[in-house]
Amino acid sequence: MAILLMLQRRGQVTAPEVARELEVSERTARRDLDALAMGGVPLYSVQGRGGGWRLLGGARTDLSGLTAGEARALFLVAGPASATTPAVRAALRKLVRALPEPFRDQAEAAASSHLTDPEQWGSGRRDPRPPRFLDELQDAVIRGVQVTLGYVDRHGAETERTVHPLGIVAKGPGPAWYLVAHTEAGRRTFRIDRVSAVVASDDPVERPADFDLADSWREIADEVDRRRTPLEAHARCAPEGLGILRIGFGGRLEVGAAAEDGRIQVVIRGTDEELLAGELAGLVPWLEVTAPEELRARLAAIGRALTERYARP
Repeated sequence: MAILLMLQRRGQVTAPEVARELEVSERTARRDLDALAMGGVPLYSVQGRGGGWRLLGGARTDLSGLTAGEARALFLVAGPASATTPAVRAALRKLVRALPEPFRDQAEAAASSHLTDPEQWGSGRRDPRPPRFLDELQDAVIRGVQVTLGYVDRHGAETERTVHPLGIVAKGPGPAWYLVAHTEAGRRTFRIDRVSAVVASDDPVERPADFDLADSWREIADEVDRRRTPLEAHARCAPEGLGILRIGFGGRLEVGAAAEDGRIQVVIRGTDEELLAGELAGLVPWLEVTAPEELRARLAAIGRALTERYARP
């Protein structure tokens, strides 16, 4: 595919040029060029100085069959470079280099325009259908243009504002879709299923120079998790129990340094004392909660209740 795009753009290439640009050996480049010619591409080789591989009759048609929109879609489906395998990253890099100039910016923008976060917030079932304005917002992110957004908040109030779309996030199975955008009030996140209208403008997005969607979303998700689980239990965990805590609490667990006795200092977040105490009560063999005192008292009460119920007469 990359070689076809190079031929479309240049009309003629040499094996060393293909090897250098696509990061393969000259032997591989020659083999692939031969394979294209044998496969029916109107391609032939010219020997001697100034020679190379040319398209028959100087053809300049798009042999790859890709339109600008399809090139963009290819990178959109492949996903952000940070989430792909090394092989996919290498393939995308080669395709970007080979794309005709008008295709490149939007293809690269598509690769960094969205993110998938597999962890779900809450336990409710979600509508598996994409929200109504997902395509329009994805297009605005890729083209880098501002939009006027109609939005209904969680209380049912509808507002209208101009935002600078920066990225789209698919959160959890389902998934729930979010728009990350810059606004007059700073960075904001909008649930796309609450968007009631989208009007794109020709004004360019003001994108922070150091913006990275993955880093930005990590900060947003951490802040949301902190708000959803405001209670913090400070504890010390035996090293052999740390794996159990990681499995049981996931992102609600923060691991600190080792204490003098070799146990690991941890912080575990929860929604309230009663629920968190119930989660921690079964971890006594590995975990000692040191604060807050109210949580320790509730754990002690659970211990007394268990003793009264299950102690032998």
